[in-house]
Amino acid sequence: MGLRDLLRQRLSLPVIGSPLFIISVPDLVVAQCTAGILGSMPSLNARPAEQLEDWLAEIRERLDAHDARHPDRPSAPFAINLIVHRSNDRLDHDLALCAKYRVPLIITSLGARPDVNEAVHAYGGYVMHDVINQTFARKAVEKGADGLILVAAGAGGHAGSISPFALVQETRAWFDGPIALSGSIATGRAILAAQVMGADVAYIGSAFIATEEARAAEAYKAMIVEGTAADIVYSDLFTGVRGNYLRHSIVKAGLDPDNLPRPDPSQINFSSNRVKPWKDVWGSGQGIGAVRRVEPAATLIARLRAEYEAALEDVARLRPMIGAG
Repeated sequence: MGLRDLLRQRLSLPVIGSPLFIISVPDLVVAQCTAGILGSMPSLNARPAEQLEDWLAEIRERLDAHDARHPDRPSAPFAINLIVHRSNDRLDHDLALCAKYRVPLIITSLGARPDVNEAVHAYGGYVMHDVINQTFARKAVEKGADGLILVAAGAGGHAGSISPFALVQETRAWFDGPIALSGSIATGRAILAAQVMGADVAYIGSAFIATEEARAAEAYKAMIVEGTAADIVYSDLFTGVRGNYLRHSIVKAGLDPDNLPRPDPSQINFSSNRVKPWKDVWGSGQGIGAVRRVEPAATLIARLRAEYEAALEDVARLRPMIGAG
């Protein structure tokens, strides 16, 4: 089974729940996978580093138990996000544990590494690399990534500035492998739109911040529920890499969102010992206007599935219009 087969045959809804820094934990990953989408989390969310093995074992055990109880609706696979930037001093440790537990999919970020890809392929796993433009996309494929996550304008966290229409069409002009699309996707209709544009699956993050299983502060969840696209600020101040953040969390941190200072690119640091001066500045994508309440992940996924199926029916009704006259 190739990566595209895994995404098509093992998911009941074409969605990857994106890895949310600090927020994604085993409870959320398991809830996503048992509801039919691919759940994921960053390895760096497990602190200290030794906790990662406990979490991987827990995810495996809970998914196996679910499948034993529900053989008619087996869980979806899960993914771990690895930051491959040179400052991540945990990469070798975390990668070794992913190999030990045979994590089906590795999502790599902030650099494409052939040695990481080879290590994942050696145990039978797949790699998808997140990119914001064609330069990074081509490098990722050249270095052995099996698929691409196109992080378009409006995505939460580290995000690009290119329209999803342009990003997908330019990528599909040369790449026929699996693609996930990220950027303001928070409804079933948007999931279908991503597929119509040429993506295999949608990549959804911000909507899952406002779920009961997410390890996010209640004030953070409330900002997601109350926010709209107008509440998102695009800045590279907080990590040295451009991303989208909630305006009100920036204000609460004592900063003016419209006059942020310039960052020092040399200070980009993903080491396990780094100080986090902006831990209360919260990331979010522009699609949060569709998030209206805090609810279980399974309830959110059920809503997305119903909207997706309704969108398919709407498209079927439009078909007679094609070619009319």
